[in-house]
Amino acid sequence: MTNRFGSWVKRLQGGNAQEKKIDDQAAERSGEGSTDKVPQHVAIIMDGNGRWAKARGLPRVAGHHSGMKAIKRITREADRLGIRYLTLYAFSTENWKRPKAEVEFLMKLPQEFLALELDELIANNVQVRMMGIEKLLPDHTLAAIEEAARKTAGNTGLVLNFALNYGSRMEMVDAARKLARRAANGELDPDSIDEQMFGASLLSGDMPDPDLLIRTSGELRLSNFMLWQLAYSEFWFTDVYWPEFNEQHLNEAICEYQRRARRYGGL
Repeated sequence: MTNRFGSWVKRLQGGNAQEKKIDDQAAERSGEGSTDKVPQHVAIIMDGNGRWAKARGLPRVAGHHSGMKAIKRITREADRLGIRYLTLYAFSTENWKRPKAEVEFLMKLPQEFLALELDELIANNVQVRMMGIEKLLPDHTLAAIEEAARKTAGNTGLVLNFALNYGSRMEMVDAARKLARRAANGELDPDSIDEQMFGASLLSGDMPDPDLLIRTSGELRLSNFMLWQLAYSEFWFTDVYWPEFNEQHLNEAICEYQRRARRYGGL
């Protein structure tokens, strides 16, 4: 399993004013609010493409194609707000169960998206990464992702991390196997394995855990997404389908995040 992919987009004009608006809204609700409370890492389960298309009498693939536009605008807005990491659940290890034609279309989207957007991502200092099982991806899909990761590797702005052919249970099993092999080879004492070591062995090991999880389309489950990493994340759900998810919706999620108190089991 591999951890690669991510980043994109220059901060827009007027960004400071919008950040202040978000913080002021949060302050009205909670008595506080500052740019310090902008989440460092936001993870999004992009759901509802097919239902969005069906409601419009369109094929499901039309919803997936429209979802690409949402990725662009949300990545741009996340960068403008000062979010450091944006992880998008693009394709799960369970999604292979879908009709063959739909899966083939989904596997072409990274190539199409990056062909259109890579130059802008590079220009705006975004770093592209991917986490998932590479060996099962079609060659054209993997080649497009590897090119993007290579060309943006030195960028220092927003990290745009695509979870592609990703499953959290498989990720944790793989991490356990890696640690078990090291212990069997005498490289580490099994008693030395702790949460920090296990977390570092995951595909997201070089990123902080998500502060905020967003799921679109009205579904209220994690769907095998970052189960370890989301242990203390704040959750925000919306009925809006992913192709319709826009900057205002992201701002609403950030405002709600700012209003909450994260105690991590304390007082």
